[in-house]
Amino acid sequence: MRKFLISLLLPILLVSFTALDSRADVNVGITADRDGIKEFHLSIGAHYGVKEREIEKVRARSLPDDEMAVVFFLSSRTGISPIVLVDLRLGGMTWMEITFRYGLTAELYYVKFASDPGPPYGNAWGHYKKTPRKKWGKIRLADDDIVNLVNLRFLAEKHQCSAEKIVKMRKQGKSFASMHGEFKKEKEAKNKKKAVAKKDADDKAKGKKGKGKK
Repeated sequence: MRKFLISLLLPILLVSFTALDSRADVNVGITADRDGIKEFHLSIGAHYGVKEREIEKVRARSLPDDEMAVVFFLSSRTGISPIVLVDLRLGGMTWMEITFRYGLTAELYYVKFASDPGPPYGNAWGHYKKTPRKKWGKIRLADDDIVNLVNLRFLAEKHQCSAEKIVKMRKQGKSFASMHGEFKKEKEAKNKKKAVAKKDADDKAKGKKGKGKK
């Protein structure tokens, strides 16, 4: 009798555990969507001409979120596969060492500022400011400097905003992913407003034509 009851209960328990596990997976997916990290990475990759399948492969390597921009930016400038760059980075090389490895220098990361931007950009700005341009090849930027400069470049190009605006938001403690989300929402709101205004103008024009026919 006991064996019979166990045989009846076992399938029910298995179904229950499977349902709970599936629900957990869904919750994880929702969280990932809410924090905007995945969309941020996909947007960076698309900006630098990387296919979504390749982006997902890079995401699976557990590289810090803010370093994804460096991978795709450097890949676009060197022609080296993003996966190769990720492996070099996870293997212990600094971003500056990887840059030198492919015949490039700190000049690649230069971003123009009207004046000293202060932290977290002041250190890199000081290197470029104090060093004659013809000697920029000798500059060795820290990993954090490269990460900050590349993400700033991406956001400025993608959303057509000034470097100064991004620096200000960065000083407020905002992450690059959250800034990307804010800029995206602002653009969507503007586009929606334009679409409504256009529709109103079209409706008025149609109304005038209708009155004219009478």
